Amino acid sequence: MHDSIYITPEHDVLREQIARFIAKEVEPYAAAWEEQGCVPRDVLRRMGQAGLFGLMYESQYGGAESDALTNLVFAEALSQSTFAGFIITVLVHTDMASPHLHHAGSAAQKDKYLRKVIAGELITAVGITEAGAGSDVAGIRTTARLEKGAKGNEWVLNGTKMFITNGVHANLYFIAAKTGSGRRDMSMFIVEKGTPGFSVGRALKKTGWLSSDTAELILDNVRIPEANLLGEEGKGFYSVMKNFQTERIALGAMAVGHCQQALKITLDYVRQRQAFGGALWDQQTIRQRLSMLDAKTRAARQFMYHCAWRVTQGHDIVQDVSMLKALTGELVNEVVQTCQQFHGGMGYIRETAIERLWRDARVLSIGGGATEVMLEEVAKRY
Repeated sequence: MHDSIYITPEHDVLREQIARFIAKEVEPYAAAWEEQGCVPRDVLRRMGQAGLFGLMYESQYGGAESDALTNLVFAEALSQSTFAGFIITVLVHTDMASPHLHHAGSAAQKDKYLRKVIAGELITAVGITEAGAGSDVAGIRTTARLEKGAKGNEWVLNGTKMFITNGVHANLYFIAAKTGSGRRDMSMFIVEKGTPGFSVGRALKKTGWLSSDTAELILDNVRIPEANLLGEEGKGFYSVMKNFQTERIALGAMAVGHCQQALKITLDYVRQRQAFGGALWDQQTIRQRLSMLDAKTRAARQFMYHCAWRVTQGHDIVQDVSMLKALTGELVNEVVQTCQQFHGGMGYIRETAIERLWRDARVLSIGGGATEVMLEEVAKRY
């Protein structure tokens, strides 16, 4: 009996494959990656070689042509790791950056890049957020203008991007820039690492996600071929909004995974920890609060799967996914903080899984659309 009506035997095989990969390739080494500030690229290449980076992409480029439910199973299985820096490194590549190429790329662009993206030979990042434009995507100030160049027409990009996950070590970037005077007049562009004028301003130090490299990106008269326009000119805002739905379901899966792991770790701990003449589990308030948090987590998980199922049915899911993002972003912080509280002083010690989950969870109510913004997206659709 499966734990969701949406789960198939094929999904179980995928889960088991990812669980084996995490156990062998991630958990023994990920603490060292946090010290290094990035996930080694050979690990990501092995994930690509295992067929895990192109689940929803075309088979002609090495993809599996799976649906949104399969992609959700992937994200949730990945989130059974307690090292969120690893998780977000992968999910940005698979669910937040490369979908721009999948959805909007021309045949020539896909021929050039997509096989290597799916194989893990090229790791991707998406450059939308700026210091003054986070959830307010239309507020970006980076510009792109078309000019005559020595080799034909070229786009010239100028601006700064901030909080870009995979920003330091990615090979391929999808950059949003204004191409008109209106608030939503923006386009997406393909920029390769090493392009003159394109640089990492600085690597950013974060509270959590320590093995995820995060950067400020500088675009100083970056000249790229006219053919590097990704999708239609002036339609970038709508491309970003479309891709947000995939991103937010993945972040919901990440949050639910954190909840599940925190509860599992804490249930084991309170059954063993002795205090006041017995196990902590014997304290009524502790077992009741954990029971309620488990109930909330299970409910959120089923809603998450329902959202992915609605994608497969072709429904408009913006309101549902906005609800999901707001709900899970807040829930994960409630669950992890409570679980940390029940660990007492040990919950505040670095290198314990619950402390790591606590600091990694905080950003999930901010990144990918802050809770307050998500709730406004819900409200405007009533």
